[in-house]
Amino acid sequence: MKYNVVHRGDDISFRLMQTFHKLVQKFELVHDEQDPDIVLSIGGDGTLLHAFHQYKDQLETTAFVGIHTGRLGFFADWKPDEVELLAELMGESARQNDLRIVKYPLVEIQITTPHGIETQLALNEFTLKGIDATLTAQLHINDEPLETFRGDGICISTPAGSTAYNKSLGGAIVHPSLDAIQIAEIASINNRVYRTLGSAIILPKHHHCDIYPRASQNILLSLDHVYNQRNDILSIRSMVAAGKKVKFARFRPFPFWSRVREAFIGYEAAHEQKP
Repeated sequence: MKYNVVHRGDDISFRLMQTFHKLVQKFELVHDEQDPDIVLSIGGDGTLLHAFHQYKDQLETTAFVGIHTGRLGFFADWKPDEVELLAELMGESARQNDLRIVKYPLVEIQITTPHGIETQLALNEFTLKGIDATLTAQLHINDEPLETFRGDGICISTPAGSTAYNKSLGGAIVHPSLDAIQIAEIASINNRVYRTLGSAIILPKHHHCDIYPRASQNILLSLDHVYNQRNDILSIRSMVAAGKKVKFARFRPFPFWSRVREAFIGYEAAHEQKP
């Protein structure tokens, strides 16, 4: 089994990386930066997003696992003091040639400009925001007009990303076993002149959303942690990425709803007795 480590760059993450390298020397694990079977992310969810984009062209052969050096993350589920246990379980998995994985859907973004079509993938979300003015855009679902949006922006998330920015916008939390994307409005304008749906929309696979911004708008695009400004966008199509999913290596149970509870409610509050 081949592995690589991507870390956040702080002292704690760097030392954990060095410790992990030493621990796995006695197991059948080979350090390979170019073609790893497993990418270990040490840091936080942002570090794992960086690792995903670094290896997004190798999703068929690469799985991810994360150690968090801050608070508990949705992707980084191992604690720093568990690095030895993780190394042992990875070594055992390598000996038995038994790598257990879960697969999460991705959102595919097709950006049409006068120069052609750019295709991108996002693990968490894609956002579209106006920079120096309100964002104005036509939204079509499956080639049918839905609304004219006016407001700060639009967020399109995966189920994995539904607990991130999407949740703060009032979107639903979606289990990552579902092949779907979610469209959430960012501070839409709704009055007697302008009107939008005003709620998040969940699209299943094989459905798509087309966004047609007002011509020559200055727009801020984000793909997970990557931001850039554009004024050449003619349209953006978003859909569940067909035939592409991110793989996470599971060396122990990591239930999604337990993560939701721990992140937003806490174990004690969830088990609080009624008076």
